[in-house]
Amino acid sequence: MQMNMRLADFIRAEIEPILQDWEAFAKTIFSAIYMGKTGLRDHAREMLLEIADDLDSLQSKAQQVAKSKGHGPEKEDDESWAEVHGGERHTSGFSVMETVSEFRALRASVVSHWIKANPTVSVEQLEDLTRFHEAIDQAVAESLEQYATAKEMETRLFGAILVASPDPIYVLDLEGRFIYANKATADLFALAPKAIIGKTTFDLGFPFAADFKHNLEKVISGQSTHRGKFVHTFASGKGERFEYLLAPVLDEQQQTEATVCISRDITAQALAEEKIWYNAHHDLLTGLPNRRLFLDRLEQGVKHAKRSSLPLAVLFMDLDGFKAVNDSLGHEAGDRLLADVAVRLNDCVREVDTVARMGGDEFTVILAGAKQRKDVELVAQSIIDALAQPFQIAQQSVQISVSVGISFYPEDATSPVLLLETADKAMYKAKDAGSNRMYFYTVAC
Repeated sequence: MQMNMRLADFIRAEIEPILQDWEAFAKTIFSAIYMGKTGLRDHAREMLLEIADDLDSLQSKAQQVAKSKGHGPEKEDDESWAEVHGGERHTSGFSVMETVSEFRALRASVVSHWIKANPTVSVEQLEDLTRFHEAIDQAVAESLEQYATAKEMETRLFGAILVASPDPIYVLDLEGRFIYANKATADLFALAPKAIIGKTTFDLGFPFAADFKHNLEKVISGQSTHRGKFVHTFASGKGERFEYLLAPVLDEQQQTEATVCISRDITAQALAEEKIWYNAHHDLLTGLPNRRLFLDRLEQGVKHAKRSSLPLAVLFMDLDGFKAVNDSLGHEAGDRLLADVAVRLNDCVREVDTVARMGGDEFTVILAGAKQRKDVELVAQSIIDALAQPFQIAQQSVQISVSVGISFYPEDATSPVLLLETADKAMYKAKDAGSNRMYFYTVAC
């Protein structure tokens, strides 16, 4: 190493060892973990080279005084590397301390290598070192000024977004107290912001408070997000069903200091989805479960019967005389008759039982926990008697009857499909025997 080398030349000559020391420090910065070579090492190289160029430049007395106070010369429109650094570090999520710490590490690395190479320094070298410290101080000031400018802009933009957002957004402290609520939140709660701040969901009397607090605690302890839903109509009368997202807010030490919650009114969406599901699983004419929902409930009923060792009965019914009514009075009258039949069938069973329309004039019933054959027989007979009563259709008295086939789990079948098939076979035996009949399945069917 050439003795009495000026600091600018030293920085250019020893830039790789200097950067290696600096890079080792940079790896300890949390926000730098996911940054690549361009954002860290190459950026630091540009810092050092610009400082070297500054050290080589002539400096007036006024400039010396300004730099000693951390002020650089008046610039044109071009940003200095320090200003670029401040803006980029804010965008990358660096804290103020992390941003400043990079300059401290850079200063320490340069000075350490400089002192090792120059145990004794000349007056010129000492002046270089003073100018180097001034350049670093100036860079820190420029970087932080740009960082603050970017932060202020972000704050303004974020504030504008919060105010304009139609979704309720609020921040809760570690005890679950509101410390911020945007306008959409205040409008939803029908409360002034000052009546919300400092309160918990319990204080505000929300019925979902216990479940909300439990999820809040999981987010705080696990530093993870949580998606949830609740049903509630607020004092404003807005909404009924909501989904929400809880996310932790971390401080510079990566400790949870608060939780942000974004909620959304999904009432219209939920009702639309429920309507789609209902239409896909119900007969639109009678409102009864359709074949798809019937088979699903029968499968669940068989599983329950197997677990509880309780029997289960399936009734398969076909209306006698329906075609004649439909042909003579028209399809509208036929539809009215089917809807009235559905009402009478529901009146003959318990709420826990399922009545379904399989299609056309065929209906089914699931009787859960039917312990004795005579209990099922009583239900079947009540159905026969109910449907034998005249119907008033199109201002006329209409008479029909019904044929009922019955099968049992597990005596006659152990699967939902076979239960339905055996009940269907029994129904045809009842129909062959005449109207207003029931028939229990036997292997002879």
